[in-house]
Amino acid sequence: MRIPRIEAAAVLEAEPTDGRDSGRLILEPHDASRMQRVGIIDVGSNSVRLVVFDGAARSPAYFFNEKVHCALGASLGETGKLDRSGKRRALRAIRRFALLAEGMRLSSLTAVGTAAVRSSDDGHAFLREVEDSTGIRVHVANGEEEARLAAQGVFLGWPEAQGIVCDLGGSSTELIEVDHCRIGRSHSARFGHLELSRNTEGIHRHIRDQVAAIRRKMDGKYPTLFLVGGSWRMIARLDMERRNYPLRVLNEYRMTNASAAATVDWIHTVELPRLRELAAVSPERLQSLPAAGLLLKELIRQFEPGELGVSAYGIREGLLYERMPEQLRRKDPLIEACLHSEQSSARLPGFGDLLFEFVQPLFKRASSNFLRLVRAACLLHDVTWRAHPDYRAEISFDNATRANLGGIDHTGRIFLALALFNRYRNTGGNPPEGYTGLLTTEQISQAIILGKAMRFGAMFSASAAETIGRLKFRSKKHVLTLILPESFMDIFGEVVETRFLQLAKAMDCEAKVEIV
Repeated sequence: MRIPRIEAAAVLEAEPTDGRDSGRLILEPHDASRMQRVGIIDVGSNSVRLVVFDGAARSPAYFFNEKVHCALGASLGETGKLDRSGKRRALRAIRRFALLAEGMRLSSLTAVGTAAVRSSDDGHAFLREVEDSTGIRVHVANGEEEARLAAQGVFLGWPEAQGIVCDLGGSSTELIEVDHCRIGRSHSARFGHLELSRNTEGIHRHIRDQVAAIRRKMDGKYPTLFLVGGSWRMIARLDMERRNYPLRVLNEYRMTNASAAATVDWIHTVELPRLRELAAVSPERLQSLPAAGLLLKELIRQFEPGELGVSAYGIREGLLYERMPEQLRRKDPLIEACLHSEQSSARLPGFGDLLFEFVQPLFKRASSNFLRLVRAACLLHDVTWRAHPDYRAEISFDNATRANLGGIDHTGRIFLALALFNRYRNTGGNPPEGYTGLLTTEQISQAIILGKAMRFGAMFSASAAETIGRLKFRSKKHVLTLILPESFMDIFGEVVETRFLQLAKAMDCEAKVEIV
């Protein structure tokens, strides 16, 4: 077969971190225009996965995502070697991935191996077999590189992340300090959920001692403990089930220390078949749950974070982040995702920012973070126009709560969803129950006002930009004024007037039209 073009790793090892950004890159950053479809093969201790990202989007767009549970590290603790059956399954999976990569005509394909191949006696021999069979050269990341990639994955969707990242893998656990896209000290411990699941005797003491050793090296105060890895996501999903949490998006899901500890205890009360159904995982993955729960409780006890945050992004997304030019890294992942959605799905790409300018006077005292949500809503205001008119409100709500968006927390998602729901729904009907309980009364009111403002402003979308006019809101006098040029007065038709009055009613103010 024709071998796809392979990106060889640029380095073999990185220097340990000591509180400053250090460690050389696995891949040099590329110009965004050269990053069309980027493929990454992750040869992990538990699974082997191929992810293909569709271009250099600041918010990752998953063109393809497939994993095979191989458990390469299953026998590592007993034999010092990769699992024999796991090697066969992994080689077969990578052969398939090589053929898929060829068919997808990737701009690049990068393969990275982590703790299992790094620490096994036969890891490099296995990777030579992979290269001989497929032409794919797998870079073996050391502990510091693996930690850095996990942190960069968090940065991809959570650029303001501040605290400590814990990436729990099959054969290692990485912790790394993060502060607004800066990386501090890191530590790689040679234990993971596979080893912890096997060695049940004295497990409590073993975990306590391991975490204590890490804590002596990572001695800061951390506002958030960011959780990376499948075992953590499994616990978060079960926390959602226990709490009957309405929004089932794992990225940026927050847990209090008490809630996470309560969920770990609750897990022991649930029958295994039911637990597997709730967690939506394989029986093999479920075996790691008890040990992961014990480790999480010990991390909470010794590190005492302010809260826990779940990141759905890990080293694969970290590799994508590593390839991004600095200019792209600085962009807002939420706004970039919304711009892409508008460009690909809206009737009039570009109108979203005009609409944002139009509605801004309604939120003069709003924070910059609130205004970015307003802009995101305006960019998304028309992307569901192809849906049946009777269901656009519900579909807009579902899209906002389920879309692959980075840089937005769950409160922000629901705010967006409620605003878009009201953009399409004038009277009657309510969004799904439970969601709005995560918003304050003031946030609900602001989302409804924004929705009605977008519904009103959209009436000008098919006209020239100057016909939109301007809004002026005098909060002390409770007056909302639409200012229109006299030459465009006819644009203010009956339906437009009705929507303007509905907006003013939602704001509990008087509506006026001023001709200039």
